[in-house]
Amino acid sequence: MATPVTTTSARLHDALPVEQWEATGFPGRWVGGIAMVLGPPLMLAGALLRARFHFFYPDQLAAYERHPALVATAYGLFAAGSVLLWPAVAVVAARVGARSAGWGLWGGVLVMFGLFARAFHAGVDHLAFQLVRSQGVGPATEAVSAGYGAFHVFATLNLAILAGWVVLALGAWRTRVLGPVRAVALGLTSALPLGVLKGTTPVSLVALAGLCAALVPLGLALLCEAPRPRRTAVLRWVPLTLVTLGLMVLLGQAG
Repeated sequence: MATPVTTTSARLHDALPVEQWEATGFPGRWVGGIAMVLGPPLMLAGALLRARFHFFYPDQLAAYERHPALVATAYGLFAAGSVLLWPAVAVVAARVGARSAGWGLWGGVLVMFGLFARAFHAGVDHLAFQLVRSQGVGPATEAVSAGYGAFHVFATLNLAILAGWVVLALGAWRTRVLGPVRAVALGLTSALPLGVLKGTTPVSLVALAGLCAALVPLGLALLCEAPRPRRTAVLRWVPLTLVTLGLMVLLGQAG
């Protein structure tokens, strides 16, 4: 009699121990661990840099007019940290999914979709700041006001931004990927304000501090657990990575 058909995921989990599957799976311990260590602190640094300015968008645009380098750096750090979260979330979701497929799937998918929406918001922020540079803060504020709240596809992901971290945190707690305190800290990320040209509030800082408390120690543990790369691999991949990043910057600036 034929053997029952199993899914690829189930066969992989049956064939490999959880630790070995995490080491060989995408994106892997090194990328995931580095993302966990860098992503949340970058977001927190960006939030702290803009904490002195009022939260709502007219004040954010006015702040950019007065302090363009500071505000651009703040928003850039926040956006970079948010983008870096995707490998971190992928690894956490994989660890949860190795023990509970449903919690890992829905937690990871919802948080990822939420990160896509935040990347869209960051693009709108950048455009608004360029309007301040080219037309002045008054016309830029009027343009943002006229379009604020207009429908776009990413608006459908607002619920994912809010709910994804709660689902992932519950899954991490239920599967013991995170202890109860750090799972609660991860869930606090759902309180981070969403939308275009949002500044920093005390709630923002609490949410980002929770994200750091949840992910940075886990990232450090992953990096300590990961096998050290051979010297030949380091000499090969580090220069290649630096050259690739340099080319990406140059091509990005060239348009």
